[in-house]
Amino acid sequence: MRVALADERDKVRFALRALLHQQADVEVVGEAANARDLIALVENECTELILLDWELPGMEFNDLVGELRSLCPSSMVVALSGRVGARQAALEAGVDGFVSKGDPPEKLLSAIRACAEPRSRP
Repeated sequence: MRVALADERDKVRFALRALLHQQADVEVVGEAANARDLIALVENECTELILLDWELPGMEFNDLVGELRSLCPSSMVVALSGRVGARQAALEAGVDGFVSKGDPPEKLLSAIRACAEPRSRP
C-alpha cells in the first residue's frame, strides 16, 4: 500500500515513517508539512492512503479533505490528532478513519489495515 504522510512536525513524520517502514506491504511515497505541499504530492502521486494531521497548516481541514477527494477519489484518508473532540469533526469532514496521536502504534496500524480492506465508499 502506498502512503502519503502529512504533518507539519518533522518528528511526527519521522516517527510515522519509521513505524510504516517496518511493514512489508507499506511504502511511504511522499511527505508534506502543509496543505499546499500535500495537494502537490497528491496531484503527482495518487496514493492508496493519506495520513493527515487534523491541524495541517495552509487550508481548513474540511476544505482540504474535499480537495484531496476531488484529486484522488480512490485514496483513503485517516486523520491524526491529539485534540479531544477532533474525532467526530474529522469523521463529519469525510475521512475514512481517525487515530489519536496518543494511541499506541498498533492502533494506527489497525486503522491502516482497516482502510486497506476492500469496501465501497458511500
